[in-house]
Amino acid sequence: MGAIERRSLKQRAARLFGQWGVFFKGFLDEPRMVGSIIPSSRFTIEKMLGPVKWDECKLFVEYGPGVGTFCQPVLDRLPRDGKLIVIDTNPLYIDYLKKHFRDSRFSAVHGSAADVEAIVEAHGHEHADYVLSGLPFSTLPDGVGPEIAAATYRVIRPGGAFLVYQFSAKARDYMARHFERIESGFEALNILPCQLFWGWKEPRD
Repeated sequence: MGAIERRSLKQRAARLFGQWGVFFKGFLDEPRMVGSIIPSSRFTIEKMLGPVKWDECKLFVEYGPGVGTFCQPVLDRLPRDGKLIVIDTNPLYIDYLKKHFRDSRFSAVHGSAADVEAIVEAHGHEHADYVLSGLPFSTLPDGVGPEIAAATYRVIRPGGAFLVYQFSAKARDYMARHFERIESGFEALNILPCQLFWGWKEPRD
């Protein structure tokens, strides 16, 4: 193995362990706000993003992006004039994401998902087309889960959807208070296996 190849392997290993290190530290800092100590699998990502109509997506929002497991797959699918806004309460994750994603369509915001309406407006948009969340609704502080679900429904345009992946069905209870149609799925090839929900905001007549 040549010196250049060895350097390349070391660089890839550093990126991998650096990412996992940041993710794990974020979990230790705010365990109630992080759904898992292990990022989602590629199978979960593919299935979760499958129903999105990308040609109609101008603004995609993600809650709790962690170290950006979904960010690049979303950016790869997003139109050139689309935007991705990620929101996290942990400044460690936000700093990491700002350093690692240089795409002009990408914005990382340190804040609460409950404030999504104000964040979307501050970025010059009236609504979001899709909102993705891996936040652990079952362990969020009292009242926060329902508040996030309500704000998310208000910010999503008719015809858009709230995409949620969880280890429990708690999020579905909050979603059902607002979203007219909820589709469910399951992904076994994830650590841990997770439940998937797509809450659709039906178009108005």
